[in-house]
Amino acid sequence: MTDRDEYELDPDYYKHGGFPKFEVARPGEGFGRFLTAMRRAQDLAVSADPDPDTWSAAADLADQLVALLGPFEAAEGVGPANRVPSLPGAGSLLMPPYRVTQFDSDAVELTVRFSRFHVGGNYAVHGGVLPLTFDSVFGMVIHATGRPISRTAFLHVDYRSVTPIDTELTVRGWLREAEGRKAFVNAEMRDPDGTLCAEAHGLMVRLLPGQP
Repeated sequence: MTDRDEYELDPDYYKHGGFPKFEVARPGEGFGRFLTAMRRAQDLAVSADPDPDTWSAAADLADQLVALLGPFEAAEGVGPANRVPSLPGAGSLLMPPYRVTQFDSDAVELTVRFSRFHVGGNYAVHGGVLPLTFDSVFGMVIHATGRPISRTAFLHVDYRSVTPIDTELTVRGWLREAEGRKAFVNAEMRDPDGTLCAEAHGLMVRLLPGQP
């Protein structure tokens, strides 16, 4: 869907709830290095067990990082997070590091690798992380099929087997049915052997003009 198509379908397309128009960001090589280091820091934050002095030193360094970046805090859609498709997770630490391998009206497919940061117990991915991943895929499906800005009305997840960390998984989402403002979306996650880890279905509803 082009910008003109969006406007002709709904003149207030980019005013729904004040949604910013997201465009690809080019923050420079340092941002990718920063994200890689931060993802590793997240893993260590939930797995490291150093002595008290080391924790204090780590806290000092974290304080320095906050002080360095604090003056540059920006509004949504201005900072590069979630706007760099070439980086894992599109450059967002909120998301697990995924990479899109298919993006068209038939389906959206991506690979994702969860790590120690995402563990819920017994080295398996926390069940609450999977709805986050599926919800993001649902949003991609909406864009890939050319539908207007929508929000999730409901999302149901069925857990079929343990989802492992440190394994490249495949997630596939597709539009099952569309009816007016409603889009019914399905998705599934499989391990390298094809085992179904989890599947989801949900309802995405097109926003009305001015609706947040």
